[in-house]
Amino acid sequence: MAKNTFSTAEQKRLQEHYSHTKKWLEWGPYLSERQWGTVREDYSPYGSAWDYFPHDHARSRVYRWGEDGIAGISDRHCAICFAVALWNGKDPILKERLFGLTGPEGNHGEDVKELYYYLDNTPSHSYMKHLYKYPQEAFPYADLVDTNAGRDKGQPEYEILDTGVFDNDRYFDVITEYAKADADDMLVKISITNHGDWEAPLTILPTLWLRNLWSFGQMRGEHSIRKAQIHENYASVAVTHPKLGVHFLHFETPDQWLFTNNETNNERVFGTQNSSAYVKDLFHHAVLNSDFELTSAVEEGTKFSPMYQRTVAPGQTVEIRLRLCKDIHSENPLQKEFDAIFRDRIKEADAFYKPLLTQDCEDTANVQRQAYASMLWTKQYFNYDVLQWLKGDPGQPKPPESRKNGRNNNWKNLNNEDIISMPDKWEYPWYAVWDLAFHCIPLAQLDPTFAKEQLILFLREWYMAPNGQIPAYEWAFGDVNPPVHAWAALQVFKIDREKTGKGDVAFLKRIFNKLAINFTWWVNRKDDNENNIFEGGFLGLDNIGIFDRSSEIPGGGVLDQVDGTAWMALYSLNMLEMAIEIALIDNTFEDMCTKFFEHFVHIADALNKISVDQSQMWDEDEGFFFDTLRFPNGDNIPIKIRSLVGLMTANVAFVITREMLEKLPGFYAKLKWFRRYRRKQEQLLIIEEFYSDHDILLSLVPKARLQRLLSALLDPNEFLSDYGIRALSKIHKEPYQMEIAGQHYQIKYTPAESDTYLFGGNSNWRGPIWFPMNFLFIKSLQIFDAYYGKDFTVEFPTGSGNHLCLEDISHEISRRLISIFQKDGDGNRPVHQLHGDWYQKPAFENLPLFFEYFDGDTGRGVGASHQTGWTGLVAYLIDCSFCEKHT
Repeated sequence: MAKNTFSTAEQKRLQEHYSHTKKWLEWGPYLSERQWGTVREDYSPYGSAWDYFPHDHARSRVYRWGEDGIAGISDRHCAICFAVALWNGKDPILKERLFGLTGPEGNHGEDVKELYYYLDNTPSHSYMKHLYKYPQEAFPYADLVDTNAGRDKGQPEYEILDTGVFDNDRYFDVITEYAKADADDMLVKISITNHGDWEAPLTILPTLWLRNLWSFGQMRGEHSIRKAQIHENYASVAVTHPKLGVHFLHFETPDQWLFTNNETNNERVFGTQNSSAYVKDLFHHAVLNSDFELTSAVEEGTKFSPMYQRTVAPGQTVEIRLRLCKDIHSENPLQKEFDAIFRDRIKEADAFYKPLLTQDCEDTANVQRQAYASMLWTKQYFNYDVLQWLKGDPGQPKPPESRKNGRNNNWKNLNNEDIISMPDKWEYPWYAVWDLAFHCIPLAQLDPTFAKEQLILFLREWYMAPNGQIPAYEWAFGDVNPPVHAWAALQVFKIDREKTGKGDVAFLKRIFNKLAINFTWWVNRKDDNENNIFEGGFLGLDNIGIFDRSSEIPGGGVLDQVDGTAWMALYSLNMLEMAIEIALIDNTFEDMCTKFFEHFVHIADALNKISVDQSQMWDEDEGFFFDTLRFPNGDNIPIKIRSLVGLMTANVAFVITREMLEKLPGFYAKLKWFRRYRRKQEQLLIIEEFYSDHDILLSLVPKARLQRLLSALLDPNEFLSDYGIRALSKIHKEPYQMEIAGQHYQIKYTPAESDTYLFGGNSNWRGPIWFPMNFLFIKSLQIFDAYYGKDFTVEFPTGSGNHLCLEDISHEISRRLISIFQKDGDGNRPVHQLHGDWYQKPAFENLPLFFEYFDGDTGRGVGASHQTGWTGLVAYLIDCSFCEKHT
């Protein structure tokens, strides 16, 4: 893997920030893209977040827990916010925020219906670039809602490119760029290009506003944006905030100065009288009706925009410049050094990325850089104090009584206000803890300290519950995500060590101590029979089971989950590896090595049932692991679905090297004693080869079973697609069906959008390709290869007669995943298959989208269209593939 030095200007900025010399990360792309429709803003009696605060309210109603906008920035407390608003002269409202369908409105769940792309970003956000494509015809709000409502789950989603508003290239490219002259000095450049064949009008409203906490009794003191100075070519407003002091926004002389307040338009939303005409949505009335009487009558407020009206000729680009800083400036701040600063920041961004990007292919390097940029753009301010949310705010209506026993009521310890890596700032503008674990892998390539801090954050007492559970996501903090935090911490530790030449053992210790508590929570809460076979429930794999695994089990039974057990085995090995890394520096941790080694052995033994009868979870005839449904009367029924649930067992492996054992004699002695003891008790250890002075492989499955699992994994008729590993075997094109307690259940291979309402939303694990699980397979194949060597080969693909070593197979899976985003010989990217004609146009051809998951047959992007969160792993895979090829 490419090493990054600390010699670039961008690296120096990060060093200054983390050494507390300069707060380079005080400002960034922290503004959400959707605050409406979130759990935090929901004060309804029944927890109907989508309905309580819909898109139609967003322009008129004050948010309680955050803000949103297009291509926006804020300080790390979301106190001062800036974003771009637009009007094409035909829309019924200003384009202030991105539009999309709510969960109930979409035929496949919630879905953003806009075209926008994250083009560039650096870890300190010293340079950022965002593209929004805005149609010149009226935005088709009603068409998108009505047409999707008329489609069932067997039909595709109706997207913005299907509506015709972009036909004849009648749209604007709106590129928003930011460059930091200093930590608190942000230069802004908005460039608008007309792609149509005739001139078109556009109103540009760069908007600055103060988050309203005063209405909720949460922030006292002066909040104001006041007209400050007017010069020949530029003007300024002064921004006063009780915590952040005074800032200035400098801008080119506008056509209109628009002032109002960030206050709810009660008359429009609730039908009650407003105390003032200066409300949040006043600009909509002023611009659409060309009525500036109210906005011109005042020179201060808490929301402000310098308005620019332009008529843009075909092919022409117009530019608007602004600057947000703490200085008043005696000379024009939009001319002096403005262009030079942008040039320098772009040059520095290029220098930072050069060692990280493949040099083999310009298109692949572009995919990689935009994936990294998207990871950084989706850092977001997240604020949620559950106790305050349950109680309500001073001077506001009390929340309904039902809330006390409703969603998240038992998470009163949770009080979050941080910058967090989000899965997708529109579809999922809230953290998901197992998503974030995967985010941290590519993020560690860019900023290892941020990645480490993210992992530590979720183990702090204001996140983790007192009983040790880690919060899952805001719709249900108590849901159970796969326990991958320890695995991610180790990946980040290794990436950081490779970059710096030194392992951050202090980081591992902090993580280890808290994860030991979480591990205990899992053992105590998710092992119903105390037999080292785990339940878990949801475990992130939405829709992969024959019934909802988080709800009541049919017939009052208990579901023994292969994946739950495998996740816990992996957790044990991760804790063992972490304990070894720490013990190499601090030998007091050797006892913890023994603890987690023994725990892993107990789980592996229980899953494989080597010491007792034939396993109920391993089916020798089918060569696969299956969940087992245990009923109160003692009956056990295997659920014979061939899915990632059974394959997860192949992801659990760790090699204890001879060098480790030599340095940890106490642990080595206990390991050998434990093996002798189990032999004496006729309980065989899941270690097939145990020789003195040799490495030791710890694997959840014996070698013979691994070979049979790999045969299924690499079979094109089952799991192996041209674009990666499917979530469900293709043999289930013929539905798998069963009767349980008088109810009929079935599951069917569905390669793309879900055709069931189970779990709703965009969730579908019944066939598509998911990057996180593919990444786990890639990593585990490399571990097995390191132990077994190049002589251990399997058929790839199964049935082909072609044999490859496991490392080569891991690279081939990586290549298939990467190919989803690469142009083929005809210039098409599989990810854009539904709109391939559009993405061959010059203005679209270099704009890959990073979807939530991918069609198991075609590689087409499905689900959330900007979930670069864990799909951002593609950037890491490209880096690794490039390095392996040149090693």
